[in-house]
Amino acid sequence: MFDMKQIKKRMKALEVLIQETRDRLPAHSTKPPVMMELLDYEDEYEALMKQLDAFNTKE
Repeated sequence: MFDMKQIKKRMKALEVLIQETRDRLPAHSTKPPVMMELLDYEDEYEALMKQLDAFNTKE
């Protein structure tokens, strides 16, 4: 498990990766590998949000 600082740092990096990946998505005919990459980043971001929430509820 990560500490709060590491989680926030990774979340910032994921925000950049998510935006860059969204920018690569074409308006039509979405490429499956790019979409899978985006979903993976979003899933990891969501998991980190849950960990961060767990830290906040402990304090």
